[in-house]
Amino acid sequence: MTRDLAAQDLKPASSSSASASVTALWYVAPRECALNAEALPERADEDCLVRTLWSGVSRGTERLVCEGRVPVGEYERMRAPFQKGDFPFPVKYGYCAVGVVEAGPQTMMGETVFCLHPHQDRFIASVDRLTRVPTEVPARRAILAANMETALNAHWDAGSGPADRIVVVGGGVLGLLVAWLAARLPGAQVTLVDVEPARANVAQALGFGFALPADAPAEADLVFHASASAPGLATAIAAAGLEARIVELSWYGEGTIAAPLGGAFHAKRLQLVSTQVGGISPSRRPRWDYARRSAAAMALLADDRLDALITEDIPFDEAAARLPSVLAPSWHGLTAALRY
Repeated sequence: MTRDLAAQDLKPASSSSASASVTALWYVAPRECALNAEALPERADEDCLVRTLWSGVSRGTERLVCEGRVPVGEYERMRAPFQKGDFPFPVKYGYCAVGVVEAGPQTMMGETVFCLHPHQDRFIASVDRLTRVPTEVPARRAILAANMETALNAHWDAGSGPADRIVVVGGGVLGLLVAWLAARLPGAQVTLVDVEPARANVAQALGFGFALPADAPAEADLVFHASASAPGLATAIAAAGLEARIVELSWYGEGTIAAPLGGAFHAKRLQLVSTQVGGISPSRRPRWDYARRSAAAMALLADDRLDALITEDIPFDEAAARLPSVLAPSWHGLTAALRY
């Protein structure tokens, strides 16, 4: 789907013949995308020119962007590092790009790198904004790095430990990565809870249990909620044991949900805490910076089983037409990967 835009820095991709012209995906109206050409900025000495191989669609956040549901009060906090345009529309948004360095400092030449950059076929970023992709991690799988970083930070905020009984409510990519990390804790009993029975196959492949909401375990030591729904939050609260912690990973945009804080919530002295990847968890902040956390998350992707989280490949030249359906509530996949 395409749309003519009035913004001065956008023009149809097919109309540009400049050698420095690149093509980027923009969200231009509710549930409408466009591929547009723009000029690359000048490259400084410490900048790299990256040719994109893959980029991942972060379905939870980008769905809110695509639908124009970013709250006005969150416009600045929601800006992606290389975003152009302003919310609600038109806006160039995304943060899961993987590519090869074609120009830049000699030490970076030919490196496969990850960057928090929108969907674009080539881009320029400084060396300190790039994370090297180790040889053990295929470029396609590396698009999961931002989600893995969020999952890692959530475990730091949660204080997860060996032998814990852990429940994760919501079997999207983030919930699955949280459960996968939890299952690596020695002796941990991990159960994913989701309304989609097909998630049981993914859970089994990744090494943890599965239950439908009606069969969710009770008396958990730790619960993560990642379904972005009121029923999911209710399931998470019901699964928590005495004085247990419920870690909320969902982000609801402009929506509001009912939080069932009656019943046993107070009697059980439950904790409902937030986690957000924009800040390093206080438990790690004195020793960790963003570069160290990014590198750690990337290294964790060296597991072939995680390829199961990427369920659809989309040629980049088809992205504008196909992304609205991928971001629709009816889509049942996990991660869509844009192939360049």
